[in-house]
Amino acid sequence: MSVTVRVPAKVNVQLAVGAARPDGFHDLANVFLAVGLYDEVTVTPADELRVTCAGPDAAQVPLDRTNLAARAALALAGRRGIEPAVHLHIAKDIPVAGGMAGGSADGAGALLACDALWGTGASRAELLDLCAELGSDVPFSLVGGAALGVGRGERLTALEVGGTFHWVFAMAGRGLSTPAVFREFDRLAQGRDIPAPVASPDLLEALAKGDPEALAAAVSNDLQPAALSLFPELADTLDAGRAAGALTALVSGSGPTTAFLARDTESAERIAAALRTSGACRSVRTAAGPVPGATVL
Repeated sequence: MSVTVRVPAKVNVQLAVGAARPDGFHDLANVFLAVGLYDEVTVTPADELRVTCAGPDAAQVPLDRTNLAARAALALAGRRGIEPAVHLHIAKDIPVAGGMAGGSADGAGALLACDALWGTGASRAELLDLCAELGSDVPFSLVGGAALGVGRGERLTALEVGGTFHWVFAMAGRGLSTPAVFREFDRLAQGRDIPAPVASPDLLEALAKGDPEALAAAVSNDLQPAALSLFPELADTLDAGRAAGALTALVSGSGPTTAFLARDTESAERIAAALRTSGACRSVRTAAGPVPGATVL
């Protein structure tokens, strides 16, 4: 017997970052939108916990107990007092180290899959609590759709979305470390007063109306200057997407994936084609959102 769970990638349409807290984290106002690029996590009974991975960039995925999928299985097993004897296989399609929560998706997917395989009957609240222990983006990977995350981003409020938004994602030639981007944010912020992060009312209204032009005018990412400081070539990718007709262009989360909002499917395909021939990125994908979170197939 095996259980397979499909989990989407995310794009941050707003990432407002507060000053560093004493615990080293930052308070966030993080508006997540789940988009239709997916990893699939399959769990099968085994003699011991092991992780395998296949797909684009699979060689970059750790296969030991630092993998978020493995950590999810260990967390649920530990809470229930059972042996985590399971084979976790990740079919990878979300870019690795790309700011699209691929690792977090795998953690949420493994948690839901192990819950189903072991019949642990965990409540939604318990699963979300475990997700929050695993990482700031993991709860949203479970929930999907659109949501505002506060605290470290793990405390979620579902958001209304009045339509489908079409995106183009450009993958960079190398990764960016999220902790390094936050350290650079802190360095760039030295001597400045940083306001408490809040969600943009204009952005929330644009999502609710399903209005891509209004959303384009309201998106923001406080980590973008830090990502560009560490990876200046991303500016060329952003410029190439804008020149190809994107309504807006931004770094996704901590990067280095860049995200381009398109008016419709046809426009997204044109932007993607232009980016593929621009030489400014490694690969290009299109996806629309919102889509549901982790789902048992």
